[in-house]
Amino acid sequence: MKKKVGFSTIIIYILLILLAVVTIVPFIQVFTISMSPPEVASSYGLHLIPTKFDFSGYRSILKHRNLWVSYKNTIVRTFLGTILSMFLYIIGAYPLSKKYLPHRKFWTMIIVFTMYFSGGMIPAFLLITKLGLYGHPLSQIIPACFSIWNIILVKAYLSSIPEGLREAAKIDGAGVFRILVDVYLPLSKPILAVLAVYTIVAVWNNWFSALIYLPKTDWQPLQLYLRRVLVEDTKQIQEVMGPEMAQEMVRKQMSGAQMKYAMIIFTTLPVLFAYPFFQKYFVKGVMLGSLKE
Repeated sequence: MKKKVGFSTIIIYILLILLAVVTIVPFIQVFTISMSPPEVASSYGLHLIPTKFDFSGYRSILKHRNLWVSYKNTIVRTFLGTILSMFLYIIGAYPLSKKYLPHRKFWTMIIVFTMYFSGGMIPAFLLITKLGLYGHPLSQIIPACFSIWNIILVKAYLSSIPEGLREAAKIDGAGVFRILVDVYLPLSKPILAVLAVYTIVAVWNNWFSALIYLPKTDWQPLQLYLRRVLVEDTKQIQEVMGPEMAQEMVRKQMSGAQMKYAMIIFTTLPVLFAYPFFQKYFVKGVMLGSLKE
C-alpha cells in the first residue's frame, strides 16, 4: 500500500518550491541580461530566456587590469583565510571537546562570552592600527579567520566521536597530535567541509573590512571593486571602458547596465563552482544540531 502524503507535507513542499523559485529566478535574470544586448539590460520585466546574445559586457570587463588584480587578491585572501581558519577551528575545538581538560567550562564560557559581547568597530580599528596591519593585506586575513560559532560546531562534532578510539590509539603509543591527525581529522571531514564552504563564501563576499583597512587599491578584493562598479556608476565605467568608449557609455547607460550584470556573474561563478565539491558533506553538516555532549 502506498503511504498517503499528509497535508503538512504538501505545504512544506510548496513552501520549498516557492523558496527555490525566489532564489533561482533573480540569478537567471542576471545571467540572461549579462549575455543579452544592452537594450534588454535597460528594459523592465523578466528576461529568463535570452532572445539575442551579446557578450560585449564580458569582453569589456575582461580587458581591465584592475579587475584581474582584484581577482588575484580575492583568491589569495580566500585560500589563506580558509586554510588558517580550519587550522584554528581544530586547534581551538579539540581541547574543549575533552572532558579531562582542566577548567573546561570556564574556558568555554570565556570563549562564548566574546561571541555575544564585542568592542565594536572603533576598538577593532584601533587594534588593527596598533598592530601595524592598517593598509596591509594581512588585515583581511587574520581578523576574519577566527569564528567562535564555528569552533563550537567543531567542538560538538568532536565530542560525538567515541572516546574509545582515542584510548585505543593512546594504548598503541600515539601522542596527542598523532591522535588528532590520524584519528580525529579523518572523521571530521564532514564538519570541516561544511565550514570550509561557509568560510569561503564569507571571505569571498567580504568587502567592508577592505573598505575600512585598505585605503590603497593595490590589495583591495574583487567584491569591493564590484561595489564600486555598481555604486560609482559613471566614474567606474570611465575607468573600465577607457576615455574614448566612456563618452559613448555615459550617453548609453544601458550598456553600463549590461556590464554590471556581467560583472556580477563573473564574480559569483567561482563560489558557485565550489559548492558541488562539498555537497555530499552537507547532510552530515546539518545534523550538528542534534549532537549532544
